[in-house]
Amino acid sequence: MTGLAPARDVPILVTSTAVASERRINPSWTISHLKAKLESITGIPPSSQVLALRSPGHQEGTTISAEDEDVTQIGLWSLTAYAELYVTSSDPSSVAAILPTASVPKYEMPTETYSSLPGTVLAYKKAHQIGRFDPHASEIKEKKVADLWKEIEAGKITVGARCILPPSTTRRGSVAYVGLVPEIPGIGPWVGVRLDEPAGKNDGSVSGQRYFNCEPQYGVFVRPERVEVGDWKELGLDDEDDDLEEI
Repeated sequence: MTGLAPARDVPILVTSTAVASERRINPSWTISHLKAKLESITGIPPSSQVLALRSPGHQEGTTISAEDEDVTQIGLWSLTAYAELYVTSSDPSSVAAILPTASVPKYEMPTETYSSLPGTVLAYKKAHQIGRFDPHASEIKEKKVADLWKEIEAGKITVGARCILPPSTTRRGSVAYVGLVPEIPGIGPWVGVRLDEPAGKNDGSVSGQRYFNCEPQYGVFVRPERVEVGDWKELGLDDEDDDLEEI
C-alpha cells in the first residue's frame, strides 16, 4: 500500500518591523518548530512571537496560534505561495519590538554647509577627481549607457519575451517594458518585467508614472544583466522551488 506523499514546501515572505526575507516552510511543521526557526531571522524569542498570516494582496491576517503548539501543525492554516508571515513581539521591551530607526527624525546638514567642510568624502572626491568630479565623467556615463543598450540587444530582451531573473529560476515572467525610467535613480535603460507570481515590487508604475499594466506586486524593474530571456514556461504546482532559501 502506497503511503501519502510528504507535504511540499511553500515559499513565503517572513516580515517583522525590521526584517523582510523570502523563505520556505513545510506545512507539516509544528508551530513551535516554526517559531524556533523564526527566532534567528527576526530576533524575537519563540515565547514572545505573535504570528499573522496574510494572503498575497490582503492587509488583514489570520493569527497562527494553538493551545498545544508543540503538536499543532501549521498546515491547518491556508498556506499559499508568497503569502506574508508577519512576526511581532508580545514583549514591548524587546529589541525587536522597537520601531525601526527610519521612523526617528534625523538631523540633515544643509548641502552648502557640507560642501564647504574639509576632510569629508565629498572633499576627497573633489581633490582626487572621483565620480562626477572626474573630467572624463561625461564620457564614462555615455559609455555605460551604450553598454546597457548593447546588453539588451545581445540578450534579445524585447517586449513579450519570456524570461527569468537569475540567480532564481522560479522568478519568471514576461518582458513588459524596455527603456528609460527617470523616476528610478541611475542612468540608462531598465527592463520592466510582469512576473507570473506576486514576487515583485509594483504594478508596472513608478512614482505615479505607468510603464506597463499588471496586478500589484507582479511588476518589477531591473537592469538588463538581471534578465535572462529564453523558453521559460510558467511554473505549475508540480514544479520544484529548490532555489528558494529554506528557513
